Amino acid sequence: MDNFTPVSALIGGALIGAGIVLLMIANGRIAGVSGILGRAVQPDGPEWRWRVGFIVGLIGGAALASIAGVAPAAIEITGSLPLLIGGGLLVGFGTQLGSGCTSGHGVCGLARMSPRSLAATGVFMASGAATVFVMRHVIGG
Repeated sequence: MDNFTPVSALIGGALIGAGIVLLMIANGRIAGVSGILGRAVQPDGPEWRWRVGFIVGLIGGAALASIAGVAPAAIEITGSLPLLIGGGLLVGFGTQLGSGCTSGHGVCGLARMSPRSLAATGVFMASGAATVFVMRHVIGG
């Protein structure tokens, strides 16, 4: 655990919580990023503008942090391009199948004490743990 930074994690969590509450108060909507993104690429509904604004805000927040001198975490992506594309497609399929993603179920749904979100988040976490186990210990990557 070399990169444990409790202060920045606390600040980040508080900002995520504030943003979620603000979206709920302003629009009465849950901040499920996969649903927001999925409907933002269909510019035919009346809610298209705020969805695009939300996505721009996510990207803009990262850009502002970079401009402010916050160093991004060093990561190394070792998977092949087909593996990454396949993984992305499976995640997209899973968010449709589960009617939401970790931000919608894991952050917003659990905060609302939704039993459905508790079950979905449990499945997300178990699937992630199983995937890591298979990739590292069975396939060997």
